[in-house]
Amino acid sequence: MPIPHRRPFFLPREELECLFDALRAGGYACVGPQARDGAIVYGRLDSSAQLPHGWRDRQAPGAYRLLQTDSPRCFAWASGPQGLKPFSFAPVEGLWRSWRRADGGLGFEAVEAEAPRLAIIGVKACDLAALAMLDRHFAEDAHYQARRRGLLLLGVDCHHPAATCFCRSTGDGPALTQGYQIGMAELDEGLLLWSNAERGAETLALLDLPEATEGQMEQANRAIENAAQGQTRELPGPDLSGVLFESLDHPAWEKVAERCLSCGNCTAVCPTCFCHDQISEPALDGGESLQVRRWDSCFNEGQSLLRGRVVRGNIRLRYRQWLTHKLAGWHARFGRSGCVGCGRCITWCPTGIDFHPVLDAILEGRP
Repeated sequence: MPIPHRRPFFLPREELECLFDALRAGGYACVGPQARDGAIVYGRLDSSAQLPHGWRDRQAPGAYRLLQTDSPRCFAWASGPQGLKPFSFAPVEGLWRSWRRADGGLGFEAVEAEAPRLAIIGVKACDLAALAMLDRHFAEDAHYQARRRGLLLLGVDCHHPAATCFCRSTGDGPALTQGYQIGMAELDEGLLLWSNAERGAETLALLDLPEATEGQMEQANRAIENAAQGQTRELPGPDLSGVLFESLDHPAWEKVAERCLSCGNCTAVCPTCFCHDQISEPALDGGESLQVRRWDSCFNEGQSLLRGRVVRGNIRLRYRQWLTHKLAGWHARFGRSGCVGCGRCITWCPTGIDFHPVLDAILEGRP
């Protein structure tokens, strides 16, 4: 999708710190991408100098590498191991605590969620689409909603998809379409900025910026078209419910299980996976206990524990559960698959499993 018809503003690269100043003036702490520990990861930004200037990523099944270039760009990468999920759905959080009262009864108290005001800079379209699905799933979750309300999202068009990306075929990128308050498109000389919500307009109003030129807009739109055309992977169809649910005994499941470690990396990096469990953490003196929610994975044997029996007791069943739920089961609830085409599950799989050949094997020979 081209940049919105309203003309964006242009922020020269040497004035990038002004955007940070405007965000901080609005009461937000700045969070954004950094090159750290061999990957692009989100972290607190005290200065625009901390952005990953000149860094590019190279991704393949089971492989991720950062390369330093002489490019001035900060967002010339596809995606790192994180999405937005940790900022709204915490990996570990206390929900409520209980304690023994003096009269021998039990007392209960809700734990309030920490909800800092964060401006998250450089969010890609696939992660915004994933967040929209999490918003629906956690619509009545007080902890999630408290964190979600504190987020100001600065999206950026993705001009450099990785070889593992396929957001074009899921309809979730590479251009921004939803869920952001400020949109950005990066050129060598600076950023094109536009608002997509009232909070975004308020921030941009603090900046004295010229409008972008026609040439700059054409350059940004051309980069989006090239990014879309450069993607080589794609899902074989928008709704695979019938195919997958009718192929539960296909030999492809057994074959992929021979490589799968059931480690859960794919679900940890997936921006839409929301499985979790709850445990009680009692104090050492036994006087009180904290009820904790933590991320879980359908690749963990205990996640399918039902009345003392593990329902999915082998890797074949667990891998099948993950893929059929993601690409088929989600349609009944959300009207779409749970995949946004970010390719993280392919890149961060330690054995380099790409689920596309699994689908191809299942679809082979079908009308």
